[in-house]
Amino acid sequence: MNTIYTFLTYIVDAFLPILSLFSKKIKFFYRGRKLSFSLLQAHISPEDKVIWIHTASLGEYEQGLPIIKELKRRFPEKKLVVTFFSPSGYEAKKYSKDADLLLYLPMDLPKRVNHFLDLLHPEMAIFIKYEFWQNYLYALKNRGIPTYLVSGVFRQEQLFFKKRSLGMRKVLSCFTYFFVQNEGAKLLLQSIGFSNVMVSGDTRFDRVLEILSRDNKLPFMEQFLGVAPCMVFGSSWKADESVYLPFLNAYKGNMKFVIAPHQVGDKNQINTLKEAIKKPTILFSEAQDKDLSAYQVLIIDTIGLLTRIYSYASVAYVGGGMGTKGLHNVLEPAVFRVPVVIGKHYEKFNEAKELIERGGIFSIKNTTEFIEVASTLFTNVIRREKAGLLNYNYIKSKAGATDTFIHYILDNSIEQETENPKGEEV
Repeated sequence: MNTIYTFLTYIVDAFLPILSLFSKKIKFFYRGRKLSFSLLQAHISPEDKVIWIHTASLGEYEQGLPIIKELKRRFPEKKLVVTFFSPSGYEAKKYSKDADLLLYLPMDLPKRVNHFLDLLHPEMAIFIKYEFWQNYLYALKNRGIPTYLVSGVFRQEQLFFKKRSLGMRKVLSCFTYFFVQNEGAKLLLQSIGFSNVMVSGDTRFDRVLEILSRDNKLPFMEQFLGVAPCMVFGSSWKADESVYLPFLNAYKGNMKFVIAPHQVGDKNQINTLKEAIKKPTILFSEAQDKDLSAYQVLIIDTIGLLTRIYSYASVAYVGGGMGTKGLHNVLEPAVFRVPVVIGKHYEKFNEAKELIERGGIFSIKNTTEFIEVASTLFTNVIRREKAGLLNYNYIKSKAGATDTFIHYILDNSIEQETENPKGEEV
């Protein structure tokens, strides 16, 4: 099966130069990877002691950041190298100082894998949440490099757990230890013969709690709001807008609104959104030297502000759940004791399911349901505050995944080579 996988990877790699002519994202993907080896040669010497952390994209990077920061604090003499698969992660974080080096992960082809590992020579490899690159994992195992999955998630429908796993189960045997988010993931791994697994939780909870220790003040938000309460629509798409805009346009109270679209690069889309709003509205890019208190709606047409904006919210709507894009991060508003409204698609997001059950998150299917939920949260302050407190307490109760992993590393030492149990095909 690995032969077929590698052959298909060669085909994808061969077409990248052509595909990059038609897609900006693929252009970043292709051109960025051409620089990875030169970056390693320039920044990593044979004498360096290296810890490698792989993250798929921006979300996984943020998820792994508590691990990265704690490793840097505990092992200042070692170099931390972070790789990305997706351009949306690397391009957003390529200038970050959290690690010693950030770069694209070269394609998962045997010669490139071996060249990459020869240059990097890591003492340890950490994969955040998922991504099972077969040739990388086999090479790490063959070189005796301890390899960990942190904040791992598994589902019954994955190939690993099928009667015919098509070789994917063998890939799991490359991991030294699994640190998974929940008991269900642990039971799935145990059901196919893996005992090297621990329920440690999700490092995202550690990450969002750290947000509270930052300076989250934004003078423009304070000018915009005055004493008025605020509803924030975060990372919203057109499918989300179609649900909340009718309510926003009809609303007669003193609540103000902030909209932070997920896609801010298309100015035509931003202007179309602005024109669809029937209230005094201003774009963040136009706000300089303006009296923001005169407006009722503020559209954030830039990136990097949403997390701090959530700290001003009385109610938050998190986008992605009305369409097929995938629900965005509900924990960022929730940590500020804010009740959260989401769309109807949240099945793959365990924290959303659990917070709906607890009463801190409210799922809606259409505009009618949105109006009902929003009206209740706007007028019933006690219910609003109770829902927000439920969210905060839930996040606090889930913290600690970072400490669990770091303590394991300290107890077993980075240099120690650990025997790895194997799951057998059935």
